[in-house]
Amino acid sequence: MPPAPADPRPLTLRDAEVRRFVRDRYGIRGTFRLHRAALGMDLLRAPLNVTLSPIFLLIKLIAAILGWCGATRASQWLGARQIFLTSDVARQLEIDLGALFQRLRDQGVGPDAPPDIAHHAINGYAETRNAVSEITTSLIVLVFGFFLFNRATPGVISLAEPIANMRAQGQAIQDFALGSWAGGVWYGMFPTHLSVWEVVLTGVVLSVIASVLTTFAGLVADPVQVATGTHRRRLMRMLDRLDRHQGAAGVEREHIVARLGDLGDIASSIWRAMR
Repeated sequence: MPPAPADPRPLTLRDAEVRRFVRDRYGIRGTFRLHRAALGMDLLRAPLNVTLSPIFLLIKLIAAILGWCGATRASQWLGARQIFLTSDVARQLEIDLGALFQRLRDQGVGPDAPPDIAHHAINGYAETRNAVSEITTSLIVLVFGFFLFNRATPGVISLAEPIANMRAQGQAIQDFALGSWAGGVWYGMFPTHLSVWEVVLTGVVLSVIASVLTTFAGLVADPVQVATGTHRRRLMRMLDRLDRHQGAAGVEREHIVARLGDLGDIASSIWRAMR
């Protein structure tokens, strides 16, 4: 006689509760409520967190290498370091996820991990969500570059030069002594020449704008991830790790994709400069 299948009810209850949480927190209305917390100091933290992203990935990679080499304690210590500034949105997510964990425990299907491990896992979850926001911003910049300049602009570095050129060209045409029509003809034949500082200043301004856009990119990314089931699967993976008393995953693929976008941005700019 074949063995009786395992009782599926605990996982079914957990999955149903996670689905409800994802729908309420990351649906269109839920994500708008969540992003109200970003209307404050998060607007100042955002540029710093974007700047810290490469450092975060480097530390995570070093921690992973130490783990592979057998230096488990050093790997765990380094991997647990807090790199990003904690945003108000992340704090709200921590409160919401804590409430979700408590509801799961009340039903007997919650993770039985120690509080420090759960806190580490929630931090990792919030950091992964931030990486998705960075990817969303990069896609928006890429589409903007194709639409406006008919060229690939995977980031603000490759977008700075055409934006600076467009601004300088427009200003020169407007200020032309014989009028804007004659200026358009003249500068159409003899384009203006940009200084390095004009491009750098444009890049700085675009970086600030992009960091603010990243803060609110979840308004677009969250409902899409609800529709694709990404949010649910990510939460279920986190709960599965907590069942095994494991904290955040080593290096989530979202962080790697976000940094690959940065590398593509730099490579694109170098390629155009060498042409």
